[in-house]
Amino acid sequence: MADAEQVEELSVGPGTTLRVLSHDERALVFEARYAGGGSPPPAHLHPAQDERFEIRAGEMQAIVGGKRRTIRASEVLEIPRETIHQMWNEGAEQATVIWQTLPAGRTLDWFRELAAALRGEGRENPATLLDDYADVFRLADQ
Repeated sequence: MADAEQVEELSVGPGTTLRVLSHDERALVFEARYAGGGSPPPAHLHPAQDERFEIRAGEMQAIVGGKRRTIRASEVLEIPRETIHQMWNEGAEQATVIWQTLPAGRTLDWFRELAAALRGEGRENPATLLDDYADVFRLADQ
């Protein structure tokens, strides 16, 4: 287990924090915490990675392939690569999720740059993130 000082946490949106649990070429694993009262992120897909979400506490809303569902504590949601999806916590309570990206690819770099952009640091033009990380993240309408 890593020292508390070595644990990397990233704020990647209002009320959304990612804590890196492990990272190698095979997989990136986060503990994600989502504050309640959230709204859907943009519909998107990952061209070369599969995702697996295990809900540890609370519940999450998801739209996967156009179908909406609620995922509750102890349930798992798997999203195959190239599948359009959205996931968020619209409930009142915080949700905690173990989130795996397989293979890891450049996903951790994507989230680090996104977190920096949200803090007003990093790139002069954050819109270039979408072009530079098209192998990791694509908006559904692109």
